[in-house]
Formats: sequence, C-alpha cells, structure tokens
Amino acid sequence: MNVLYNHQIFHLNYGGIARYHVELAKNLNFYKKKSINLSINSPFYKNNHLNDSKNILNFNGLRLPHFKGSGRLCLLMNNLISPHMVKKYNPDIIHETYYNSINESFKNTKKIITVHDMTHELFPNQFPKKDQTPKLKKLAINKADHIICVSKTTQKDLIKILNVDVNKTSVVYHGLNVKTEKIEIFKKKLKPYLLYVGSRIGYKNFSRFLKAYSSPKIKKYFNLVVFGGHKFSHEEVSLINKLQISEKNIKYVDGNDTILANYYKNAFLFVYPSLYEGFGFPPLEAMSYGCPVICSNTGSIPEIVGHAASLFDPSSIDSIRDALMQVLYDEDLRRSLTIKGFDVAKKFSWKNCALETFKVYKSVL
Repeated sequence: MNVLYNHQIFHLNYGGIARYHVELAKNLNFYKKKSINLSINSPFYKNNHLNDSKNILNFNGLRLPHFKGSGRLCLLMNNLISPHMVKKYNPDIIHETYYNSINESFKNTKKIITVHDMTHELFPNQFPKKDQTPKLKKLAINKADHIICVSKTTQKDLIKILNVDVNKTSVVYHGLNVKTEKIEIFKKKLKPYLLYVGSRIGYKNFSRFLKAYSSPKIKKYFNLVVFGGHKFSHEEVSLINKLQISEKNIKYVDGNDTILANYYKNAFLFVYPSLYEGFGFPPLEAMSYGCPVICSNTGSIPEIVGHAASLFDPSSIDSIRDALMQVLYDEDLRRSLTIKGFDVAKKFSWKNCALETFKVYKSVL
C-alpha cells in the first residue's frame, strides 16, 4: 500500500493540522511490516513540525528560509511542481493535508481528506469575505473517496451542512503530544492564576470569559495568564480597562511548547470558553499536565473531555462565572477533576490515531 501526503499544509511554519499529519506519518511507520509505504510530496516547505521529523520520514523537500511572502511563494511553487511528481510515488492513496482544487490523482488512486471542524460554515461572519476555505473544502470533500472526521461532532456537522453520505465518513480522534521534560516550578512564586491558551477571535468567546473573570471575588485573588494567539488588541485593552482589571492581574505570554507546558503545570485552573470546536486540544493538554479544567458544554468539547471537566454554558457570563467560583473555591473538586483528567488524556494517543487511520486506508482499498 503506497500512501502519499501532499504539500498543502507545509508552507506554514506551525499549526495543529501540520502537526497532525506529521505525527500520523511518524506513527504509521510502525505499520511498514504490514506493507504500508508512506511518503510526503512537498518539494518545498517551511513547517517546523515537518523539519523536526524529516529524518524519520520518507521526505526530501527543501526548506525555504523565512522572509516576507515566503509562505505564499512556497505554496505557489509546490502547486506548480508537485502535481508532476505524483506519478513517481505510484500512490494507491493520496491523503490530502488541506483543502485544494488541484487534481493530483490518476487512475485507481483513492483520495482521502481529514476534516477538522466546520467553523467556517458555522461562523461565516467571523472570517474574511475573501476566505476561500468553505469553497475549497467542499471541492475537496466532493472529490474524496473517504473523509476522516476528528470527532463525532465534526462528522455530524459535516453530514448536516454539506449533505455528505455517512458511509463516506469515519471518526478518528487525534492523538496528544505531552512533553514531560524540563517541566519545573517557576523560580519566582506567582500569585495563583487562571490560564487561557490560543486564539481569541470571535467564536473563541474570550470577551465573555473576561467579563466573568472580572468578578471581584475572582480577580482579587487570582491572576489571569493568556498564552499565545496575539498580543492584546486595542479593543481588548479597552475592555480590560472598562472591567477595571489591573495590569498586575492579567499577563500575555508566548513561547514554545516547553514554556506552555510550564504554564499548564503551574496553573490553578485552565479555562476554555470556546463556542465551538471540532476537537479542541488545549483542555486535553491541560489535563495531561495535571491542571483542572472548566470548559464549554458546546461543540465537540463535552465529547472529548467527558466527565473530567466542569462544564458551563459559554453564551452566559453568569454560567461561566458560577463555574469559576465553584471550582476555584472547592479543593476536593479540583483534585477530582485532576485525577479524572489524567485518565481522559491517556485515551488520546497518536499510536491509536495511526491504527484507526490505517484501518480506514485498508477499507478504502
């Protein structure tokens, strides 16, 4: 069985989807004895996840240096070159790494695409009008022989929104990366803090969470650390000031996975207020480092976290605030959530993800 991953996602420096394909490729190597030969067709690339693992993958692309427009140039060059290279791999299956309109297949080649969420379709007003993702996604899905969905929620939304035949889909959960090396207690003793991780655009619901956090009984005793995404915008700074949240109470930080792991490990509580996720890594990451979690009761989030998190209605500031108060001031509940969280996080491994994906490949052929 010859399986080929195309170039579409590897012009980006980082990203969860690129990591997914790299981890999947690494773990599928385990099945070489069962006659799977996996290759990556990306003549040029920028992705750090791919670069870090290229020595253990069947991959010989050229990494472009970083300069303004280098990602777009990388994608354009690959769009021109890679279709002409497909034949040399003689693929039985092409697993597309992202949505595109390019025809890279030939006779008897099966196409597979992974759908990670339906955010663009459910929240169209929160993306630029020029964003072609919904159009390209629909094209990719229509030409695919099979579609992998990363959760039952994503599968259900895909079927409902795009009228896809359920028999054309399978659910395969993501794996989880846990880095245990170099995890340490911060040298400077920190005031107990709540942790928020990732993007803060519209549907991520950060503003409602901020309003819930601004309760005097919360902000007085607990700081808020916001990791990643982007530095606070003018609108966010304005809201922070309006809510009378002191600069001493809120801190924006960024960094690599090791730095993030330290913040997970030392947080008093992790909060995930997103209105919708197709999967949602951060709650599981927090659980894997022993941090109790409270999160939304919408999208795939309850499906993923199970009973290991305290849930709230993300459309209600009062519900978020009540959940915060309940968990922050109940030590036994926090301890219980931590224990359950470890058990849930262990269920999501890249080895299992690779095994289930391998089964999909075999079924398609």
